[in-house]
Amino acid sequence: MQTELVVLVLAALLQMVQMAIPGFFMSRAPGGSAYNLGPRDAKREPGIQEGRASRAFQNMDQNLLLFAIAVLALLGQHTWWTGLLAWAWLGLRVAYVPAYILGWVPWRSAIWAASFLLIGLMLLAALV
Repeated sequence: MQTELVVLVLAALLQMVQMAIPGFFMSRAPGGSAYNLGPRDAKREPGIQEGRASRAFQNMDQNLLLFAIAVLALLGQHTWWTGLLAWAWLGLRVAYVPAYILGWVPWRSAIWAASFLLIGLMLLAALV
């Protein structure tokens, strides 16, 4: 399997983990387990870490789509460079999760910007 596709599958697994993290923080809050297991009819404000984890997941949703487009555009055009870009992107996305949840300022934004730049480089590589 092409390196970029392997990284895409791993990124999907990361997204699945990120999907569960807000629920983990929700369950740790007072009354959160009952709310998490229930129909969630009533509105409740998330805790700080739960809210950050949720926003990090939403950000992954947006970035994963762009990354998947870049990977699909590179099918049949794999090079060591595009493979390296893909692995670097995944590493940054893994680092982004604790950076967001723990509020690492300004590192969270720097990690996001670097991962976004890598997607752009992959898209440009697909065009040449």
